[in-house]
Amino acid sequence: MTKKKDVFRHYNLADTVIGHIDKALNNIFVTQHTQREYPADKAGEDTLTAKQKKQSAGLMRVNHAGEMAAQALYHGQALIARDKTLKDKLQHASDEEVDHLNWCRTRLEELGEQPSKLDPLWYAGSFAIGMAAGAVGDRWNLGFLAETEYQVVSHLEGHLQHLPEEDKRSRAIVEQMKIDELGHAHLAEDLGAAKLPEVVKKGMQLTSKVMTGLSEKI
Repeated sequence: MTKKKDVFRHYNLADTVIGHIDKALNNIFVTQHTQREYPADKAGEDTLTAKQKKQSAGLMRVNHAGEMAAQALYHGQALIARDKTLKDKLQHASDEEVDHLNWCRTRLEELGEQPSKLDPLWYAGSFAIGMAAGAVGDRWNLGFLAETEYQVVSHLEGHLQHLPEEDKRSRAIVEQMKIDELGHAHLAEDLGAAKLPEVVKKGMQLTSKVMTGLSEKI
């Protein structure tokens, strides 16, 4: 009986690992199913100069990399989370992040650009961070999630200031992403998120700065 349980446990572990590898490859290399309307369609067409396109593409590449990292973070957190309700909430938030990922990828294609070549690195690192956050307990897991989302909202606000005024399509995408990310932060707090120490917040800001700096160019 014990041997059967061990075999079943190993099977479940292997199945879980394979499932997450499949998710990672799909998120990095394949456009996923989008559940909601593409926000840029409401903005109509725009006419941008080559310089404006390059500026917008750099910022949208950063946003795409951020959404790639968010996907991995949610997957890592959900894998370790102890509470089933929390797992379900993380999965729902992850589904919304898939929309963000696709919107950014689509906008990059419209601008004649591609996502960051470092996306696999961002995914792997964020997945590991998500697992580490989940391992210390659900309240800290949620605290990390809330702080991440607040920092993302801050980045998006900065992007709205730097995107060309004429680029209404990119701005529409970023505006909707900002609304969603703020909602995720509030959800984490409502579920009992712990407040992170300042040193952890500073470390997260430094990591984010490195990622955004590289993603904009590479």
